[in-house]
Amino acid sequence: MSKQLQQTLALGAIAGMRSMSAPATISHVLSNNKSKAIGRSPLRFLQSPTTAKLLKGVAISEMAADKLPGMPDRTAPPILLGRILAGGLAGAAAYKTQKDSVVKGALIGSAVAVAATYGALYLRKALGSSTGVPDPVWAVLEDSLVLKSALSVVHDARRSTNNQLY
Repeated sequence: MSKQLQQTLALGAIAGMRSMSAPATISHVLSNNKSKAIGRSPLRFLQSPTTAKLLKGVAISEMAADKLPGMPDRTAPPILLGRILAGGLAGAAAYKTQKDSVVKGALIGSAVAVAATYGALYLRKALGSSTGVPDPVWAVLEDSLVLKSALSVVHDARRSTNNQLY
């Protein structure tokens, strides 16, 4: 399995659990490791340190908001669409860094985001009902998984031998 596919799968899964964390992760990586392949593309905004900081702030806000009562279900159409778009954006950028098809990257990232959205939702509900542990506890553990996954993507990018994203 190629490195860009592995990273796109990870970013798509991140988007499915916390939508803004995937764009924040890819933007952080790209702002610290500029990609010539993205430099002239419409995705170049992801390489901006300002964009990376803004997306990280939005991602942190999303994690906090997830714990509030009355938040809409992650599978509600507008929320699910946001996760699809976030996974697609991250996947497109990951593939573009390797001069590969942005469409392929976007489709993979989006598909994985949908799968992770439903998988994480049903896992959280099943864990809550089988253990009696309140949902906010599982939400914090989900946040931890998202952060660990994002750090893994960043670490993999730093280890890259050809000084490209992947």
